[in-house]
Amino acid sequence: MGFDAIVVGSGISGGWAAKELCERGLKVLMLERGPHIEHGADYSHDLAAQLRRREDQVPVDERELHHPYYPGVSYALFNSNRKFWASDHDHPYETVPGKPYRWIRGYHLGGRSITWWRQSYRLAPQDFESNLKDGHGVDWPIRYEDLAPWYDHVEAFAGVSGDYDEIEQLPDGDFLPPYPMNVVEEAAKAAIEQAFPGRRMIIGRAAQLSRVTKVHQDLGRGRCEQRMRCVHGCPLGGYFSTLAATLPAARKTGNLTVMTDTIVTAVEYDPATGRATGVRTVDRLTKAGQVFEAKIIFLNASTIATAAILLNSRSDAHPRGLANGSDQVGRNLMDHVSCESITGRYPGFNDVHDPADRPTGIYIPRYAQITEQEKPYLRGFGMQGGAGRTRRIEARAMGGAEREEAGGGKPWSMALTPFGEVLPYAENRVTLSSKRTDQWGAPVPVIDAAHGRNEQVMMREAARDAYEMLKAAGCVDITPWEAAGEKITPPGDRIHEMGTARMGRDPKTSVLNGWSQAHEVPNLFITDGAAMTSSASMNPSLTYMALSARAANHAADLLRDGAL
Repeated sequence: MGFDAIVVGSGISGGWAAKELCERGLKVLMLERGPHIEHGADYSHDLAAQLRRREDQVPVDERELHHPYYPGVSYALFNSNRKFWASDHDHPYETVPGKPYRWIRGYHLGGRSITWWRQSYRLAPQDFESNLKDGHGVDWPIRYEDLAPWYDHVEAFAGVSGDYDEIEQLPDGDFLPPYPMNVVEEAAKAAIEQAFPGRRMIIGRAAQLSRVTKVHQDLGRGRCEQRMRCVHGCPLGGYFSTLAATLPAARKTGNLTVMTDTIVTAVEYDPATGRATGVRTVDRLTKAGQVFEAKIIFLNASTIATAAILLNSRSDAHPRGLANGSDQVGRNLMDHVSCESITGRYPGFNDVHDPADRPTGIYIPRYAQITEQEKPYLRGFGMQGGAGRTRRIEARAMGGAEREEAGGGKPWSMALTPFGEVLPYAENRVTLSSKRTDQWGAPVPVIDAAHGRNEQVMMREAARDAYEMLKAAGCVDITPWEAAGEKITPPGDRIHEMGTARMGRDPKTSVLNGWSQAHEVPNLFITDGAAMTSSASMNPSLTYMALSARAANHAADLLRDGAL
C-alpha cells in the first residue's frame, strides 16, 4: 500500500498530525516504537481502584537517579501503571558527568498522552517575541496571531476546561466550564490578589471534559466523573489523549494505518530530488529491518528522540545529520525548571469538607516582567498548586509529625510550585554516542544539559515569592524559602523537553521555518517539542497540538498544489 504521509510517534503531537492529515484525505502510516494499547481494555484504571494508594505507590528509593523511574513523575507513577513508563535499562541514554538529566518516556501507543497532567495553556504574544527582545536564542518565525486560530481549533476538539480570566499574559481560549476552587483557595485568592495587585490566581485550565459536546460524543467520549485515576488511563475518555480522541477521529476517515513495535532509526533521503523518501525501521520484537516510503514525513517521536533520528540520518549530502546544515539539530535543549514546593498550613475551616476529587489545581500566571518589573532575572515563571486537607505537609514545616486541628482530622494546607522558563542555550544539546548502541543497533543519545545562572536566580526568587504569597494568604508553618529555592529540579524532571530542532527565520541558525517545515528538506515536518524556539513558562502540550494541526494542513495544501 502506498502512503502519502508517515507520522513517526503516536503521542500528543503525532496523534494530531495523523488526524489532520487523514481528514484532508491523505493516506497516513503512523509508526509507534512501543506496543499496542487498546483504549479502555488495556488501562490499569480498574486495577488501581482495587489497590490502596500506599500499596500501589512505587517506593521512593526506586525513583532515584540510578533507577528508570524518577520523582518528576511521582504524581503519575504506580505499580499498577508501570507499563506506561519506559525503562532506562531497556532504552538507555548517556549523560555528561556532573550534569544529570531525567529523560522520562512512555513507549506505547498514545505515549505520554495517557499519563500527562493535562494542564493546557496558550503561549502569550510576548512569548513569541522574548527571544528577539532580550537576545537569547533566535526570533520565532511566527507570532501569536498566526497560532491563535489553531489554538481555537484544538481546544474545541480536545475539550479544555477553564474560566475566562482576561489576563494579558495568559490568553483565554475556547473553554468548557471551569472546575471550582474550594473555599480555602477562594480565601487565598482574595488575600493574595489584594496583597499583590499585579498577580492573579485562577483555576487551572485542563484538557478535561467538564461538559460533553457533540464533537466529543461522536468519538464516544464521556464527561469526567472525577474518579482521580487519570494517570492509569481513562476508559471514559474524560480527558484528552491520542487513544480517546485523535486516533478514533483519524480512523473514522479510513485513511489511517497504525503499526506498533516499529522503531524508526533514520529518515531516508534522495539527494537527486532534495526530498525525504521514507524511514528506516527496526521491529522491536524480531529486530528485522524495513523501509517505508511516503511523500511527506512528520517526525513526532518527542524532542530528544526526534533529534536522535535526524542525527542518525547522515549521508554525503547531510554529513552532520538530516536537515542539520545549521548545526542546530540537538542544540538548545530546554525543559522547565522548578524548585522545592513551598507549603504552609492554613488555619481554620475545620468544618469544611475537602472533596479532593478535582482533576486540576490552581494556577498563578507569570507576572515577572509583565505586571512587575525590575527582576534580577530574565523571563519568568508561573505557579501551580492548590489547597486541601489531604495534602502531605513536610515535617520541618509542621514541626515534626503531621498535626491535627482542634476539630479533628488533618489540617488544611496549601502548596505552590513554580514552573520557570528555561533560556535556549546552544551548549545544552543532544548528540549520539560513537561507541554505544541500543539493542536495536541505534546509537544511544548523549544528553549534555544544565540550568544556567538565570534559572537558579529565578527559582530562588520564585521560592521567596511563593512564601510571601502563602503568608499573605494566612498560612503558617510555611516551608523556609531560602532552602527550597536552592533545590532546583535537574533538566528533564519537569517532562517538558523541547527545542532540539527549533523554528526560525534564517536557515543558518534554525532547522525549521514558520510552518514547522525543514529548511533543507521541504517534505519533512517536525511538530513535537523539538520545534519550540523558546520554552515560555506555560505547560507546552497545547502549543504542540496547535503547531501540529497548522503544519499538517499546510503540508496537505502543498501536496494538493503539487509543491511537494
